Amino acid sequence: MHDTLISRDIIEAAQKQGKVKSITVEVGDLGHLPLDELKATLEPLVPDWKVTMVSKKAKVRCICGYSGEPNILEHRHGHSVYTCPKCGGVPKIIEGADIILKEVEVE
Repeated sequence: MHDTLISRDIIEAAQKQGKVKSITVEVGDLGHLPLDELKATLEPLVPDWKVTMVSKKAKVRCICGYSGEPNILEHRHGHSVYTCPKCGGVPKIIEGADIILKEVEVE
């Protein structure tokens, strides 16, 4: 259900730019939806658009001093489990948790 709502939000934002030909969507490694799930929901809703999905690596910062990519143990619809690769703690997400409409090409 969330995947359809997110897809519709992306479509509405793109349509505000004009008659859409193609879009590029950036999906963070720790985004609310995995890239493949979002793509599977979004593409059938806009069969005349070229849809490009780009993955954004997650970056975290931990109290142990580590800054970089986390160990992603599980990432599913609305659920991610990740740890600090240095200490095993739960670090703070700095980037890579968003789904962003990056580009819209219009006629």
